[in-house]
Amino acid sequence: MSIDETALRLREFAAARQWEQFHTPKNLVMALSGEVGELTALFQWLTAEESAAILHDPDSAFDVHDELADVFIYLVRLADVLGVDLIECAQAKINRNEQRFPARSAGEID
Repeated sequence: MSIDETALRLREFAAARQWEQFHTPKNLVMALSGEVGELTALFQWLTAEESAAILHDPDSAFDVHDELADVFIYLVRLADVLGVDLIECAQAKINRNEQRFPARSAGEID
């Protein structure tokens, strides 16, 4: 499923429940922020090694997948409500970052 197909499914989901009135940009950003906070809480006190291995535990893996899905859903819904193409924005940002942070060759010193 593409991002556009996901956005359409979420749009239809919200419409079927008459939730469009609540899906304002402000509310969606606040919900997105809350979900990022829940994802952050899963990693908060883990060491680097523990965080890299979090998906090895089935319960933790479920929680991480669930929170990533929530973050993605709210991000896609926000972009849809605002009429923003996420892929286009991401590509533009990567292009800007390539200019701002050029790759260095192996032997180069800062």
